[in-house]
Amino acid sequence: MSSSDTQSEFLQLLESHKGLIHKVCNVYCLNNRDKEDLFQEIVIQLWKAWPGFRGESKFSTWMYRIAINTAISGLRRKKNHMIYMGPDELPAEIKDESDASEKEERLQQLYAAIRQLSELERAIIMLYLEDKNYEEIEDILGINQNNLRVKMNRIREKLRKLLKQSTYGT
Repeated sequence: MSSSDTQSEFLQLLESHKGLIHKVCNVYCLNNRDKEDLFQEIVIQLWKAWPGFRGESKFSTWMYRIAINTAISGLRRKKNHMIYMGPDELPAEIKDESDASEKEERLQQLYAAIRQLSELERAIIMLYLEDKNYEEIEDILGINQNNLRVKMNRIREKLRKLLKQSTYGT
């Protein structure tokens, strides 16, 4: 396969799965600038890793693995520069007549709660919200399914508490 065919195939796959990268960016970044930077870094890492993609797993599985690893490694490099957002700093619920803005607000509260989870917990919940089954999550993250089920139950409970805190302040 020529290099232009390879590049074309990569760009086509990237275009059809770019929503996946945006989701990773939303889970691991607070502001648009950081999201854009992470998006670019993920694309760079995907391109660097592209020659090694052998098709042994689905493209989306391979892409998730690289995107999550890039996000986590970027967080570790920036850890000294990160700002912690505690539960008392989460946005208060704003009632709006519009159902769409209410849904958007709930979605933002969910993202804020997810950002308070550990790096691994964020990856697990993001993949779960993407309707990935435990087998796919195991392939992406390398965690056995039994351990994954236990972690998932703990994450759900943590998120319930965080969302209750942000909604009711308790």
